[in-house]
Amino acid sequence: MRIAVLADIHGNLPALEAVQADLRRHAPDIVVNLGDHLSGPLQAAGTADLLIETDYLQIRGNHDRQLLDRPADQMGASDQAAFGQLTARHKEWLNSLPATKMLGEQILLCHGTPDNDLEYLLEEIRGTEVGLRSPEGIQLRLSSHVRAVLCGHSHIPRLVRTSAGVIIVNPGSVGLPAYEDTHPSLHYMETGSPHARYALIDQEAGMFRVDFVAVEYDWEQASRDAAAAQRPDWAHALATGYTLRG
Repeated sequence: MRIAVLADIHGNLPALEAVQADLRRHAPDIVVNLGDHLSGPLQAAGTADLLIETDYLQIRGNHDRQLLDRPADQMGASDQAAFGQLTARHKEWLNSLPATKMLGEQILLCHGTPDNDLEYLLEEIRGTEVGLRSPEGIQLRLSSHVRAVLCGHSHIPRLVRTSAGVIIVNPGSVGLPAYEDTHPSLHYMETGSPHARYALIDQEAGMFRVDFVAVEYDWEQASRDAAAAQRPDWAHALATGYTLRG
């Protein structure tokens, strides 16, 4: 079975369309989409329209939840920008998405950790520094029955094996290659290039082969769109893969 793994599109419709075009070359048996579909200053409504019509196996991320669980005036800037584009149909679709899901009997889909969409599964924050969590620390956040976990949230492509032999894949972000966050403290996530990213997993006879894919698209136009929306942080991240600091 070939699984395509997408995450963290963040309303970047041209990046999603480029990934979809690339997927046609690889003919996956199933596409999973791990949340944070719409939040951001770009094309939230268009992204939702496209995703609603797919047969992807989709779950929600923290930003998808935050688009529904609080008034607009209590949302962050990216959620507010997306919320202003959403129709009742879009909100109904978001509300239908589960927080986690099993693919078969041994592959778990989650956004952050299985229990918390705001926590990183693979990374830990030490002051402003981001480090990889220990194999034992990762395993403590998992149940004993899973063979593999597909997660998002950090936007950083990773393949990790825990102390119990569980394979964890984060495909990176389709739509936002860098960002600054303040939870649990100020830190920066950066991939270092503006490509749209996803992963391909070939599962055969209990073995997993994982390929990370970086796709070119018109990120300069995406950056200009973000700048026009008064988001210089997004404009810089989309054009470079780095955060705008200072």
